Amino acid sequence: MAEATQPEQTKGILGWVERTGNKLPDPVFIFFYLIILLVGISIVAELVNVSAQHPTQVNADGTPKIESAVSLLAPQNIERLWVDMPKTFTHFHPLGYVLVVMLGAGVAERSGLFASAIRGAVRNAPKALLTPLVALIAMLSNHAADAGYVVMIPLAAIIFASAGRHPLAGIAAAFAGVSGGFSANIAPGQLDALLFGITETAYITSNIDAGWNVNIAGNTYFIMALLLIYMPIIWYVTDRIIEPRLGKWVPDADSDQKSYSDEDKPLTDDQKKGLRNAGLAILAVCGLWAFMTLGPGTPLYITDAEFAATGLSAAEISEKAWYDRLNPFFRSLVAGFLVLFLAAGWAYGAAAKTINNHKDLVHMMTEAMKDMGYYLVLAFAAAHFVAMFGWSNLGLITAVHGADAIQSSGLPLPIVLGLIVVFSALLNLFVGSASAKWALMAPVLVPMLMLLGISPDGATAAYRVGDGATNIITPLMVYFPLILVFAQRWKKDFGLGSLTAIMIPYSIWLLISGVILMMIWIFLGLDLGPGAPAQIPIPGAS
Repeated sequence: MAEATQPEQTKGILGWVERTGNKLPDPVFIFFYLIILLVGISIVAELVNVSAQHPTQVNADGTPKIESAVSLLAPQNIERLWVDMPKTFTHFHPLGYVLVVMLGAGVAERSGLFASAIRGAVRNAPKALLTPLVALIAMLSNHAADAGYVVMIPLAAIIFASAGRHPLAGIAAAFAGVSGGFSANIAPGQLDALLFGITETAYITSNIDAGWNVNIAGNTYFIMALLLIYMPIIWYVTDRIIEPRLGKWVPDADSDQKSYSDEDKPLTDDQKKGLRNAGLAILAVCGLWAFMTLGPGTPLYITDAEFAATGLSAAEISEKAWYDRLNPFFRSLVAGFLVLFLAAGWAYGAAAKTINNHKDLVHMMTEAMKDMGYYLVLAFAAAHFVAMFGWSNLGLITAVHGADAIQSSGLPLPIVLGLIVVFSALLNLFVGSASAKWALMAPVLVPMLMLLGISPDGATAAYRVGDGATNIITPLMVYFPLILVFAQRWKKDFGLGSLTAIMIPYSIWLLISGVILMMIWIFLGLDLGPGAPAQIPIPGAS
């Protein structure tokens, strides 16, 4: 980083955010310290007999069931910690979801499928629609994991420059789409598998029976709406606010901008063939899943006969909604993404000559698992924090009293969800990992919001809006330095403060629009995804 930009980084609130955030320990150790704090709180809570009435359960004699805080140093909890440690880790729901999806996504990424698809989509974009297409493809590129950052953002700069526009405006638009629009898309993907795994863990450990089943498509309608809203916002901010402020771009006299044109090379014939083959593979996988859902035997669809086997009456069977019948289909989507990414990546790689034999395929899957090494360490710490939070009963007790406090305040539910979005956005300035933040927040927010009538799907949607909006203005985001390097290719004296300054308008408008959308969605009571209502009744809850 250039020395000339150093003083800028220490000024104002942005400098304070950077200094404060840099002092925070690694998220793994944050969980470790929180576990120590949790142990201390549980001891005090048990001593003073902190308790709450269970919202949905009663004792055998019909009296209200009282849940009391339990010390994590109680013999049964110490035994559970040491004896169940392997189970606590391996049964952490996000772990299986993410690893399964990444086996396939790793092949699609390393074969070059994602990079070629992004390049092919952006290179031929009409100049008049350049900004919205860059924003759209940037948001869709989140299915491509790191490729969105590594390929899409530098490519957008080159495309803007070749169109006679400022390349930094292209970087800003692509960065806003890839990172600010992290949760906006047309279909669920790896992020959904990760977040809903944590949501399911929080739901299970809450011991509140709301009849909810995890479904990684549970935010599909909502993320599609985010896509439709975020695209024109990024378009407007880029063309009307950022690019006019940047002024006319003049290449540095002592630099050769053409040296950065590799990302914009035309696709080769093999790569074009690979994309066609990948498209056919995707159609084949979709056809296979449709056959397993609608074809003979319907393994992914619950029939009347299967419902009858559970002892339901004819009237109850007829009342079952279509999404209840498709529950196996929704739960199979994690495996579906594995097969889809694997088939498409293999089909592309075979044609593009990046996969020559089955050993190459296995090697790519192995490398994908290597990249998950840090996540495994983080998951180990997060799994024990979440589990121990449940053992102490503090999660349920906090949720009950928190829900009572919100009800007493008289705040409407849409306002409550809006405040949670803002809180998530502020926390994101200091803790960059999406999974780490949600693992911290979910054990309290999921049960608390359920007691207020908000489904776990609604809690997840509120969190992800706030998490995405401030990704683009925190220097603690892992890709922030990389984006700065991309920008300095085009303007050498472009510093950390410069990058943050051009991204703040995006962050503000994405956050405002996300909060408004969340509030309207809850107010109207719309489904967030297939079989995923925003509001959920809790029997016995106030």
